[in-house]
Amino acid sequence: MRSIDETPKVVRLDKHSPYSVSDLERLQPFLKWAGGKRWLVGRGMPTPSGYGRLVEPFLGSGAVFFSENPTRALLSDINEDLINLFEIVRDRPLEFQSVLQKHQNLHNRHYYYSVRSVVPVCRVERAARMLYLNRTCWNGLYRVNLQGEFNVPIGTKSAVVVPGESFQKYADRLSRASILCQDFEVTIDSCDCGDFIFVDPPYTVKHNFNGFIKYNERIFTWSDQVRLVEALLRASDRGAAIVVTNADHPSVRELYHQKFSYKSLSRQSVLAGSSRSRGPTTEAIFTLNI
Repeated sequence: MRSIDETPKVVRLDKHSPYSVSDLERLQPFLKWAGGKRWLVGRGMPTPSGYGRLVEPFLGSGAVFFSENPTRALLSDINEDLINLFEIVRDRPLEFQSVLQKHQNLHNRHYYYSVRSVVPVCRVERAARMLYLNRTCWNGLYRVNLQGEFNVPIGTKSAVVVPGESFQKYADRLSRASILCQDFEVTIDSCDCGDFIFVDPPYTVKHNFNGFIKYNERIFTWSDQVRLVEALLRASDRGAAIVVTNADHPSVRELYHQKFSYKSLSRQSVLAGSSRSRGPTTEAIFTLNI
């Protein structure tokens, strides 16, 4: 098991190394995602040695995938727009970047709300719309109503295209991945020995808001948390290695306590609307077969 510490592991290369600098490069996610794990991968996240495939059933920004740079991966989520975005970046990066540049050229307050109000039929246009809104909305928040309509107001940032950003580089990395829109249980039930499952679900706790939170336009309930841990235990019996991040709450710790190892990690909260409301918090990490 790679221990969790405060500094990322430094890899030094020499002429005998089987890796190149490009092989070991950690790409920063192109998408900002509430609850994303950029902070975790920089602190030496625990990973198994020599795993064959990385599996992420709650894709989000894909921070772990881009950091780990696996030779094989299965990336999934129930968010159709999110999966469409990753597929388009993988399969049509140059066309995607061209449409994103168009948004950059036209961006202003009126343009933002006009784009927010219409969902294109074209998959490339729809993918570029999602990233455009993500980069220019308030706090990079992804939120939709029960009708599935994105409803986050405009933010203060206006940079749509990052200088030097190459979506071809993201496409090359994503070419190693299967990308599927499906429920987490379907993904986890497909895992076996040699798979490393990284799980970052919505942080539902048993007694918070009657045991559910909004996940996309759907509800992620406490029963989904129970269904998740049951699926992970089945996968562990088949030999899969597992890392779970979750709410550091007694009800969640009780759910995982029988077989999983537990560690609490402190970090700075960044989701609050004002800086005064942002402060230190903790998240739980559970591991099995690591």
